[in-house]
This record gives sequence, structure tokens and C-alpha cells, in this order.
Amino acid sequence: MRILRAEEEEALSEALKILRDGGVVALPTETFYGLAVDPLHRPAVEHLYALKRRRREKPVLLLLGDLGELERWVEEVPRVARVLIESFWPGPLTLVFRARAEVPPWVTAETGTVALRLSAHPLAREIPRLFGRPVTGTSANLSGEHPACTAEEVAHYFPEVDLILDGGATPGRKPSTLVSVVSGRPELLRPGEIPWETLEKVVESKA
Repeated sequence: MRILRAEEEEALSEALKILRDGGVVALPTETFYGLAVDPLHRPAVEHLYALKRRRREKPVLLLLGDLGELERWVEEVPRVARVLIESFWPGPLTLVFRARAEVPPWVTAETGTVALRLSAHPLAREIPRLFGRPVTGTSANLSGEHPACTAEEVAHYFPEVDLILDGGATPGRKPSTLVSVVSGRPELLRPGEIPWETLEKVVESKA
């Protein structure tokens, strides 16, 4: 395991090399630290599940590099999703869409859906943007444990990760709010940093 300060010259190039080789990179987001792997590299995703001791029926969210990537992964972007994206991306809002047919089942956990977020943290956008496609952004913790807020906490949980990009402490208040837009209307799947009442008001005001 290596720990590099995010601003170090070699940090980004090292992270991209590890991702291309099927490795695991821990990086900060605007909520907690996340674990990034290439979602199209099946052994890397399986390794991620094993590291976290995560149940295979629970999909992992993906971090987008830019909004233009969205339609490569989702079947459609309902109007309500566009309203939420316009109001809360980049930010701590993860949206669940119906996945395009070509998205691999190990990404969707065979649910037919995919969870995506455009993070407000510059590094969590820059890595997938430079990588050329989204990376996983599941929280850096063993399932059931509190997510890591510092590089040191990541190292404690996961001494076997390939690289930790140390961007300092993250806020660590709540996870991203998780909302499904599969039905064409917002459905709260997990409360988080953005209050549900705030999301509802925005949707109602722009419906």
C-alpha cells in the first residue's frame, strides 16, 4: 500500500495506472473516502466486494467524471432526474437509473439498475474524467462499520489497498442521499447529506 498526498505530482498518474491494472484506489469525496476500481474489470469489482465483505446483491455506486458520461450508462434520464441533476450535481446525491443493457451484471448486481453520482470533490471528478469512464465510489469501510474520513482510517480498514490518495479529512457527516428515479418519480432509498424534504421541494417547484 502507498499513501500519496493528492497534490503530489505523481498521484494522479499512479492512481490511473493502478485502475487500469485492476487495482484499488482510495480517494476522498465530499462525504467520506471511497474505494475506486474500474467497474468494467470484473476481477477488480469482485476483489472490491471481498475487501468490503459486502453482499453481492448490493450494487456499488459509480462516480462520474462529467455529466456527458451519464447517458452511456443509463437507459433514459427521466425529467425528474434532470431536475435533481440541475439542482444538486455536483454534490452528495446518488441517483439510481435503469441501466443500459450493456452494463455488466457485476456492476448492477443483476438488479437492472445503476447508481451514479457527480461528486462535488474535485479529485473524485478528476480521477474518472482522466480515466475515461466512471469508477466505483463505494464508501471505504467494512460493511456495517463507519466509513473512513481520513487516509489513516482507510489504511486501518484496508492495509491491502494499492493506493490511498490523501486529500485530508472529509466532512464525514452523512452519506450521499440515495434516490431512485427508475419509476419517473423520486423514491428515497437512503437518507443522506441532502434532506429528503429539500429534494421534494425542488421537484415540486419545477414539476
